[in-house]
Amino acid sequence: MYPEILEHWQIKKVLEKALARGGEFSEIYFEYKTEMTINLSENKIKNLSYGISSGLGVRVISGAKTGYAYTDDFSFEKILNVAEVASYVVDNSSRPTSVNLEEKRKAKQNFSIEKPIYLLEVDKKIEWIKRANDSARSYDGRIKQVDINYYESTRYFWIANSEGIFVESDDSLFRIFITSVAIDDGLREMGISYLGGRFGYDYLVEHSPEKMGMESAMQAVSKLKAKPAPAGNFPVVIKSGWGGVLVHEAVGHGLEGDFNRKGISVYSGKIGQKVCSELVTIIDDGTIPNSRGSLAIDDEGTPMMKTVLIENGMLRGYMLDKLNAKLMGLESTGNGRRESYKYYPLPRMRNTYIEAGKDDPNDLIKSVKYGIYAKSLGGGQVDIVSGNFVFEINEGYLIENGEITYQIRGANLIGNGPEIMKRVIGVGNDLEIEKRTGSCGKDGQYVPVGVGQPTILVSEITVGGTQV
Repeated sequence: MYPEILEHWQIKKVLEKALARGGEFSEIYFEYKTEMTINLSENKIKNLSYGISSGLGVRVISGAKTGYAYTDDFSFEKILNVAEVASYVVDNSSRPTSVNLEEKRKAKQNFSIEKPIYLLEVDKKIEWIKRANDSARSYDGRIKQVDINYYESTRYFWIANSEGIFVESDDSLFRIFITSVAIDDGLREMGISYLGGRFGYDYLVEHSPEKMGMESAMQAVSKLKAKPAPAGNFPVVIKSGWGGVLVHEAVGHGLEGDFNRKGISVYSGKIGQKVCSELVTIIDDGTIPNSRGSLAIDDEGTPMMKTVLIENGMLRGYMLDKLNAKLMGLESTGNGRRESYKYYPLPRMRNTYIEAGKDDPNDLIKSVKYGIYAKSLGGGQVDIVSGNFVFEINEGYLIENGEITYQIRGANLIGNGPEIMKRVIGVGNDLEIEKRTGSCGKDGQYVPVGVGQPTILVSEITVGGTQV
């Protein structure tokens, strides 16, 4: 199914060519990828595209410097030239280098997909999308617009490096976004539902498109009745699951190895120190079955693992790729990831979440006299150096005397990630990891990720609202 572009001896030669100017480490990354997108808008399939891309990149490391070049021309001469280009990151004179390369082996995945999504006929995917559209539009006459975006991909890749590693793997995933817009009396509100992950097509078939379409429409319509959000400093209860995007953005990026090696993260040099509430344990795990951030190996060939970043409030470690681990005198945690063969890997999150606590989520709500219940968070921004963030509350409610009273709109959470984590005074026992929809951007590269948390209670967060 996948092209064999180089023989074993040729791969060895390319790695040696890349080291010929004195590099410390060389690597070849090959990728063969298929992608399909389907878009429905205005009751019509507006776009259906399918593409295949393949290419190869060569990386050379010398100290903290990285040389990288890539090609989609698989002639041996061209690939040798790419290796030579990458090698120019090194200024040393040429020297002969020999690489002992193992035989190619298949990486072991901890979960299986029996019926990959690409095996389901396109007509059945389109039928599912149309049924979801009909359901959303028929829910309420105030639904004026429905957009559905479907994406799937399959990837085969192998990695060979000068340390002798030669390993291959493959993966597949899909994602569906259903967006409904409700308009009434000058108000315009949007609802979103989604589905996806590293599942087989039976997962799609088993999830009712009517239910998914209705959930999107219901959210949009309910927000039409929402009242303007209060502004000020309040206790905030953040729901389990997708609420973990706050931890991902406001804390997770600050725990990536490159920022800490360079000393520009708020967590730099704080291993062993208390950095947040003792109720909080934060994990990054690449082995969670079927989640978008889970793989057999990272994009450097390191097996996925579970990494404890913060344990009971104490900083225990960072997320590391090979380069930053070596420069910090540590071992890679399997967090080296890249968007495609056109990029070299960076330390990135996989599935990042707060571990379950002991509190009943309902008790956390009951303990709040006046505050906010953030059922769903939307987009946000964070500054890695300072940890400051702003997050939209996509679906939120007011809590009064321990009860959820009415829905609010126009609310944002504003604060500093490390400070907010110090104010966590309750952690629920309802851990949920959102496997279906997350994507993360860094330095122009986007990779699929998972996020998660149990329901948590923060003693105080600044809420930017429309009602003072």
